Amino acid sequence: MSDANDLAHKIARLVQERGWNQEEFARIARLNRHTVRQILAEGDRRLRNATVSACARALGLSVNDLRTQPLEKLLPAMNRAAAPIAPENDPFRRLRDRATQPELLAWVERNPERARRLSREDVDELLALQGTEGPLVVFGVDGFVQRMERRRALLQRVHAIAGTEYVDLLEQLVGLIYDRVRPEGS
Repeated sequence: MSDANDLAHKIARLVQERGWNQEEFARIARLNRHTVRQILAEGDRRLRNATVSACARALGLSVNDLRTQPLEKLLPAMNRAAAPIAPENDPFRRLRDRATQPELLAWVERNPERARRLSREDVDELLALQGTEGPLVVFGVDGFVQRMERRRALLQRVHAIAGTEYVDLLEQLVGLIYDRVRPEGS
């Protein structure tokens, strides 16, 4: 078995151990369903660094451990990572418990899966924007969350590109855009 097949096999076994189906793993890892299907079902896909990183994060493992540790060592480590999250460390629970603005509460009720994908920083930002005439009322909660999701996706792409031979091109492009939008005095 090649290294790529071995890594795909490890990921598939760990996903199975978690009890996730392909759809759930794709959502949790924030990967394309086709990519996940190739990893889990076919196991013959050469995995990009960004894909391995997303899989490791979803499984609660480091990339190095996922790549180098045998499956027998990963199973207990992954199960420790799956331990219940304390309420104060669960961004979704914090959002649900501390949201006071009716629009934010209604959005969380309508969109529990999207709300669960919000990071701690996203939740802090949403909670700070509450108010009767604040931006969440003026622009809408869904609009703000969509912007956060777009920003997250963009940063993931930039991170993936930064690990390739295109980092110089990325740096030039970001520099050009930054020069156009940079505030005075910075």
